[in-house]
Amino acid sequence: MTAPSPEHKETPPYLPAGSPHSYVVLFRRNPRYRRFWLAGVISHLGNWFNYIAIFVLLNKLTGTGAAVSWFLIAKFLPSTIFGPAAGVVADRFCRKSIMVACDAGRVFVVLGFLLVREPGQVWLIYALALIQESLWTFYDPARRASVPSLCQPEELNLANALSGATWSTMLAIGAALGGFVTASLGWQAAIVIDAATFAVSAVLIATIALPRLPAATIVHPDWRSYTGFADLVAGCRYVLHHRKVAALLLVKSGWALSGGILVLLTVFGEQVFSPGGQGSGSGALYSARGIGAAIGPILAWRLLGETPKAMYRAIGLAFFLSGGAYLAFSQAPGLLVAAPFVLLGHIGGSVQWVFSTTLLQQAVEDGYRGRVFAAEMGVLTLVLSLSTYFTGAALDNGTDPRTIGMRLALLFLLPGALWTFYNWGPELKKTFDPPVT
Repeated sequence: MTAPSPEHKETPPYLPAGSPHSYVVLFRRNPRYRRFWLAGVISHLGNWFNYIAIFVLLNKLTGTGAAVSWFLIAKFLPSTIFGPAAGVVADRFCRKSIMVACDAGRVFVVLGFLLVREPGQVWLIYALALIQESLWTFYDPARRASVPSLCQPEELNLANALSGATWSTMLAIGAALGGFVTASLGWQAAIVIDAATFAVSAVLIATIALPRLPAATIVHPDWRSYTGFADLVAGCRYVLHHRKVAALLLVKSGWALSGGILVLLTVFGEQVFSPGGQGSGSGALYSARGIGAAIGPILAWRLLGETPKAMYRAIGLAFFLSGGAYLAFSQAPGLLVAAPFVLLGHIGGSVQWVFSTTLLQQAVEDGYRGRVFAAEMGVLTLVLSLSTYFTGAALDNGTDPRTIGMRLALLFLLPGALWTFYNWGPELKKTFDPPVT
């Protein structure tokens, strides 16, 4: 951790993440994080315009749930393929430069979607999605590994809650606005807006003074090092020697077992609830997802507490909340009844995401942080890809979407039971040891 900057000299010892006033204090005294956060707000907003626009385009060109599945798989796979190298890059090179370059690259990639005109060009959607997400694969570990360098330890809960809430709120607003813009102005307008947001984000991040990595972590690798293999081995050893880190690293992947639910949000919104929809149905469901994800961590902190022990237990409860909510969603008669259950389901999902991220940032030292987050994302997206593939295959084989939804909802119970067993077993006392070194 770097030495506190002058702007943090009067930092109080504790800021409760469940208090709205704490976020005002964080913004007031930490202008670097404020700009960092604003860049994320803008790019996230445009990103959800992109999702809704592509969902509508795919529905128009193909009319199949499998097409949505392949699009999502193209978005998930790069983290599995490039994750090891991305983690090494985030731990070796200037993280600000990585983020700016990835944002700038995504401007041009996103504009490429405008070239799609007919069903025979659907492959281009998948290719561009793959490239876009490959850039994000390098961007994300650099961004998440930068947060502890921008914030004091007592600010991490706030920063991660705010990050999760921002992603979620922008999902809610972006999906709703994306649905409106796509329905009224066309999917092309949504794509142009998304490209513009990446440009603005790059400019904002370029103005932030990020501390340099410790000299010991900056090396001059040969060509073989760019594969990340040697550092991947070192990262794996690190994880295997710290069971707390290993358990936390798998939390998001536990949720991803049921990740095919994301395909069903589009299928239910555009086909089951609103046959022949033009974005309003899926936009509404994705908005409900965003609202739930925004309030989840703050609500959990207020109800269950902010200690590590409370966060570990909240993660387990969140699996069961998601399972129950999506079981009800799968049988909902219409959009108005389904949306609140989507909201509840993603209260659980955001608790898992934000709490596991916060606990990992507290537990992992800076020199390994990029690799740990890249490994986490790689496993997560591999599991998500498999869940999404099998969901699309089931839809193609004529399985009723409600039946698929019910099965995916029940699958949440497996990681929930394993996590509960882990926390009630002998590892419970070890879980709350001081941060690993």
